[in-house]
Amino acid sequence: MRRIPSTLAGTAALKASKPSNTRSKRLRLDSSKESAAPTPLAVVRIRHEAGGAFYRNHPRAATENNPKLFPNLTFIVPSSVKPPKNQEHWAIIGPSSSGKTTFLQILRGQHVSLPAKARTYPYLESPTVTLKDPGMRVPSRAIQYVGFDGEKGLGEQAPRSAYLSSRYESRREETDFSVLDYLKGNTELNPLQDIGANKVDEKGLKLVIHDLRLGDLINMPVSNLSNGQTRRARIAKALLSNPELLLLDEPLMGLDPPTLLSLSPMLHKLAQNLSPRLLLTLRPQDPIPEWITHIMYLKNCAPVHAGRKENVLQKLAAQAEAIKQGILPPESALPDTHELGRSLTCHGIYEPKKRTVTETDLVYFVKKMVPKQIEFKGLQSEKSRAKTGSRKLEIASQATALSRDGYPLHDEEPVEVGEPLVEMEGAHIKYGEKSVLGKWTQEVDGVAKQGLWWTIRRGERWGIFGPNGSGKTTLLSLICSDHPQTYSLPIRLFGRSRLPEPGYPGVSIFDIQARIGHSSPEIHNHITKSLTLRKVIANAWADTFKGVPKLDDIANARIDACLRWFEDELRLFKSVDGEKSGSTAWADEVLFGGLPFSAQRVALFLRAIVKSPDLIILDEAFSGMDNFVRDRCLLFLAHGENKCFNSLRQIISSKIAKNGEVRVSGLSKEQALVCISHVREEIPGSVRKWICLPEAVTGKPPRVGTLDGPIEGCYKRWGEIWDM
Repeated sequence: MRRIPSTLAGTAALKASKPSNTRSKRLRLDSSKESAAPTPLAVVRIRHEAGGAFYRNHPRAATENNPKLFPNLTFIVPSSVKPPKNQEHWAIIGPSSSGKTTFLQILRGQHVSLPAKARTYPYLESPTVTLKDPGMRVPSRAIQYVGFDGEKGLGEQAPRSAYLSSRYESRREETDFSVLDYLKGNTELNPLQDIGANKVDEKGLKLVIHDLRLGDLINMPVSNLSNGQTRRARIAKALLSNPELLLLDEPLMGLDPPTLLSLSPMLHKLAQNLSPRLLLTLRPQDPIPEWITHIMYLKNCAPVHAGRKENVLQKLAAQAEAIKQGILPPESALPDTHELGRSLTCHGIYEPKKRTVTETDLVYFVKKMVPKQIEFKGLQSEKSRAKTGSRKLEIASQATALSRDGYPLHDEEPVEVGEPLVEMEGAHIKYGEKSVLGKWTQEVDGVAKQGLWWTIRRGERWGIFGPNGSGKTTLLSLICSDHPQTYSLPIRLFGRSRLPEPGYPGVSIFDIQARIGHSSPEIHNHITKSLTLRKVIANAWADTFKGVPKLDDIANARIDACLRWFEDELRLFKSVDGEKSGSTAWADEVLFGGLPFSAQRVALFLRAIVKSPDLIILDEAFSGMDNFVRDRCLLFLAHGENKCFNSLRQIISSKIAKNGEVRVSGLSKEQALVCISHVREEIPGSVRKWICLPEAVTGKPPRVGTLDGPIEGCYKRWGEIWDM
């Protein structure tokens, strides 16, 4: 059997073989390279034996939707590593629903293994582990998993708030445990007597607090943490349990660039020193830490490409070029690979270098890498190739005329703006003596003034940026009037104050929120999971999350239009009984809580925009979506039903527009947009104004600027925002 060396943490090896009783390709990661040196025990050993595979339920159980998971796979996580120069660190990459989380769950001992001996834990059963900590013989304890899908928060030890605005209140409840309490495990209302079994090592505690920049947060209630701060706290909590293997599921999602730059070196240090062993998953749009040497790309719970990072990226490039030239059909394309390859270094995020694919590369790819069952048209004739010689085919992303959501990459005309919708004239948020927003001196029309001065007008498209914990979500809470201090601050919403003024009544919270469409992780946590999909979208016309919406024929038509447009993303199963084309009755049967996370995000995005409110707020609204789904949402935000993608991802006019049947038209000049995201590709192409908040403890004023085109059109625009 031919073996191709390719290690995980220095000792795993990649090999592909074909079993005698099947034509399917096996992709194996193994550490069985011939050597006189003793083979180290594996923390996790998964070996293909007699058709071994994994199942969510036992195959003999009468359950539906129970396919084989990762069949024909051998994978080893070793207990020791080679010298640093020979170390190899793996990242598992793939879009949503590709199997990344399932793969990590299998490593941790979840899901049924058949045969049972196909998955073992030799190192955990060794005397070394028994002497160190007998409890580590249990895989679920020795192997810690930390996921970041936006719903887990800090887990069961940190109950979510009772209502949306409670995180902004200064009053502390008995369940408002601090970050330090959370890290130490002191989160029980009636704890048993502490006999020292669960005490946290103080030295290790200080180290993780320093490395994960939690020093200014240790006395803050966990319910007050921002999304990025919550992620850092969860990683710290996992590290304090001293696991043998730490599985980080999409740890880079939602983190601001400064935190990314500090987190990556810390993870590298952990991986190098085996303290703990580390395996992480990434989305295709995430930058790949430069210390990652090997990657595995997943699709449908199976590895597609695996090996050295550069080799896998080149294979993906060759596959994309083969599709571009018509050698392979479009349906053979792997999702979300066109953004893969950005590098995360300690100095910043760098775009991938231009990759070239020779015709020799294409020949090799088609003959060696493409499964035989995929039909393709073939390469150029020998005569044609003789004319072109070894001409290189550049496949790097090239500048196009339009952004991914259909905006010119460089503005030709200024944006028209109208009346103010939000006016802040010296806003300052503080809890007791601690300021969290607005403790600075800001220059306004050449005059130095205290607090935050900021205005949003009709037609403006704003991006709010800043490090995790800088006050971005707090700022949005002032706009939505969720924050209790909105009443006492110099803020006007839609031309009126929250409190009565001479001759004018105060504006109610229901009037304010009726004119705002809002999607955020906080909204996601408070939407009732038992609502049907249709009711979630219709909730845009309700006063509360559980209120009865006031719908008319226009509203119902807009809801139906959204459901039809995103049916592929929202409808999990399609009937085969001849259901009437165009019907949206299926949305009355689909429960919001039963949808995949990405589909839930789509539903909340539609809830925010469906009634064409005066102000749309998108706070990490596209986080967790696959790239193509995200791009469809961005295009829908901009143009509604007027524009769509064809099979080549080109923007074209839709059939609905040609037939004059458009119900949802996209952003208008009467609307304003405010968005928050740390991912450049999630910023709508219409954003032209930005404000970057400083870290709360610096006292520096926010930086404000204007763009001359979409952020996508020039990476320097993104660097200007973050001052990088």
